[in-house]
Amino acid sequence: MVKKIGILHGRESSFPPALIERINSRNEKDIIAEPVLIDKLIQGGDSGYAVIIDRISQDVPFYRSYLKNAALNGTAVINNPFWWSADEKFFNNCLCEVTGVTVPKTVLLPSHARPDDTDENSFSNLAMPLDFEAIFEYVGFPAFFKPFSGGGWKNVYKVHSAEELFKIWSETGQLVMMLQENINFEGYYRCYCLDQKDVLVMPYEPRNYFHERYLRGDDAVVPEDVHKKLVEIVLKINQYLGYDFNTVEIAIRDGVYYPIDFCNPAPDADNFSVGEKNFEWVLEAAADMAIRKAKQYKPGKQNLTWGEFIKQSVAGKVLK
Repeated sequence: MVKKIGILHGRESSFPPALIERINSRNEKDIIAEPVLIDKLIQGGDSGYAVIIDRISQDVPFYRSYLKNAALNGTAVINNPFWWSADEKFFNNCLCEVTGVTVPKTVLLPSHARPDDTDENSFSNLAMPLDFEAIFEYVGFPAFFKPFSGGGWKNVYKVHSAEELFKIWSETGQLVMMLQENINFEGYYRCYCLDQKDVLVMPYEPRNYFHERYLRGDDAVVPEDVHKKLVEIVLKINQYLGYDFNTVEIAIRDGVYYPIDFCNPAPDADNFSVGEKNFEWVLEAAADMAIRKAKQYKPGKQNLTWGEFIKQSVAGKVLK
């Protein structure tokens, strides 16, 4: 039986075709890679793929539903579409607190505009006004104001006062936003994590222009002790969350490591932005993972990855 690996993607032009070529160049017996093609979606229908790598369902709800149906029929979907649907950045921070990983002080705020089909009675359990004095004392200024779900640095603001926060908040509509402590970092890293075991540490400067954020040359050297600590944190986060393909951004201030953003299950993998060396690493690691999962695929069986949070919760264990 031929086992197909499908790549579900959108406007990406470099990573998907390169990954398909890389997998097929391995000449693995009875394993082929191709772009996913959907001509119909009938409930309970088999997708025909042993593995699907998802790069686009965060933007296309139809694809997310397609992937859930595929997973129910045994496809190993990367990343788990059920968990991805449930996860968001504020929960990520809460989970880190529980598991002993230091994160920036963060507060969740309700959307400034009411969601559709709600009125003031829908919020009878929400104190108005909120205890902003306590919130601002806890987080401090300046702070970052950003959506609790999403990515790509969309709707992310640095605010320096309550007045500035309230003005920007009034312009965010129905977005649920987080107010997060500003970390004046001495070092900043973006780390790929694939297959919950392979980690690539990349020195990163988020204040640079997009195509200049991944540092090169001497600026890309990572001290051995720093590298070891980063890998330890990245693996713990991804193993708890259950992501097979993710990036984690970590800032270092006064020797303390602060994961800043670690819910990026479809991270940038374009060779133009990440650079050829990083691009090559991701291609190899993604090909290894996809082929391994294809070989382990059992038709009609559950082939999804679940994180330690879910597994320990089901077992009734205390998170640690």
